Amino acid sequence: MTADLTHIDTWLFDLDNTLYSEESGFMLGVESRMTDFVARVTGLPQDAAYNLQKHYLAEHGLTLKGLMLHHGVDPADFHALFHDLSLDLLAKDPELVAAIARLPGRRYIFTNADDTHAERVLAHLNLRGLFDEVFHIHSFGFTPKPDPLGFQRMIDAHGLVPTTTAFFEDSERNLHPAADLGMTTVLVGPRALASTAPFVHHRTEKLTPFLSSARLKETA
Repeated sequence: MTADLTHIDTWLFDLDNTLYSEESGFMLGVESRMTDFVARVTGLPQDAAYNLQKHYLAEHGLTLKGLMLHHGVDPADFHALFHDLSLDLLAKDPELVAAIARLPGRRYIFTNADDTHAERVLAHLNLRGLFDEVFHIHSFGFTPKPDPLGFQRMIDAHGLVPTTTAFFEDSERNLHPAADLGMTTVLVGPRALASTAPFVHHRTEKLTPFLSSARLKETA
């Protein structure tokens, strides 16, 4: 079904597993390095480190936040883990580039990752020039999604009007505060079509065909 997005003039996109397919397997490499880091910091065996990593993610919205609060981890040390990861698993999608380029109004990245990671991924996917700004974990003071404060800082920083903003995410729970604020929410990825959450307004397994077929506001 074609989505009616004619009321939207601001486009907010998550980065990882949203602008590229989860099936790429790229985030498995991120998770593996993260588990190794947690094990090194805590002295836990791999299985326990993985469980703690997921616990912090569930509790704080970001594993790093738990490591900062409970283990005094420097965010720079944590983020440096991922800056040399190969991006070869991320396939370039010219159709996605064209679909995002046709969106009228402002476009932003809203990610719990840091700026270096975001810039590397966007450049690799040929998407960097299509976004007005990257709002990353440093931008919103380490109040990661789904913390409503992070959303409010994004709104305040860029003068967003929630009722004319669409937010695209692969994490269902990260869409809840966006919907509460009045944004139009779009769940993306392999589990999207099974979602029954009332705060999810649109669901799509693949981002490119959804954007390519959406009805948009006409521009002069």
